[in-house]
Amino acid sequence: MKKLYKTLILGASYGSLLATKLALAGHTVKLVCLPVEAELINKEGTRVRLPVKDRDGLVEVDSRKLPGLLSAATPDAVNPSDYDLIVLAMQEPQYRSPGVRELLSATAQARVPCMSVMNMPPLPYLERITGLNAGRLKLCYTDPSVWKGFDPSLMTLCSPDPQAFRPPEEGLNVLQVGLPTNFRAARFDSDEHTAILRRMQEDIEAACYDDGSGPVELPVKLKVHNSVFVPLAKWSMLLAGNYRCVQQDEMRSIRDAVHSNLDQSRTVYNWVNEVCRSLGASDADQVPF
Repeated sequence: MKKLYKTLILGASYGSLLATKLALAGHTVKLVCLPVEAELINKEGTRVRLPVKDRDGLVEVDSRKLPGLLSAATPDAVNPSDYDLIVLAMQEPQYRSPGVRELLSATAQARVPCMSVMNMPPLPYLERITGLNAGRLKLCYTDPSVWKGFDPSLMTLCSPDPQAFRPPEEGLNVLQVGLPTNFRAARFDSDEHTAILRRMQEDIEAACYDDGSGPVELPVKLKVHNSVFVPLAKWSMLLAGNYRCVQQDEMRSIRDAVHSNLDQSRTVYNWVNEVCRSLGASDADQVPF
């Protein structure tokens, strides 16, 4: 009989994509979110819509029809010690919010392995990179003190390559996938904790969903890698596009950020790529990419 895990995911927007994949594979998932979101999810479930090869339109996955259990709760209503894995799926500034901050602290104290799917890597993860002075990067974080108490060996990073959004005209329990690529996670320091991710990877790979038209293999897999540097592969794209959307007086689209000056975008992309490669080359015990 296969081992089934309990996962706590902080964040019910982007987090509902991974939650759906885990529940489809038979695992139990709890989403941590605002009271109004938790009430809606517990009443109506979640809906994740994905483009699927050889299917017209989008396939909608209803969490209530999955073999695993997917539910939601507020930060004060969960105990991290009850779970095998904690997933960090909120935006970085949200971890200083009342309730979330306390839950993050309890997670560190419980010493439960954590996997981040944030674009911004948690400070404890950066401490796993040999030769990198994570302390000098504290100014990049809204409140770096929320990461105190975490054991770096219990923190890993999963590159959030799949792109998804909440349709503005839909309820808070609906997520639509625009780019159905894979989650790419670095292993934990320990084989025991990495085995949890590899088991989930296998179960997600094997799971199919019946949308009424017959079983269908859904995209967006979990891929676990031995290199701690694998999630850094997305940084070049993020710095060249996403992060340059934020301007002093207004926001702009990723397309405008990249295409308004292609030479500058190419320079940023290549520079970040070289920084990432230099980090990998500085550690003889790791494989850069």
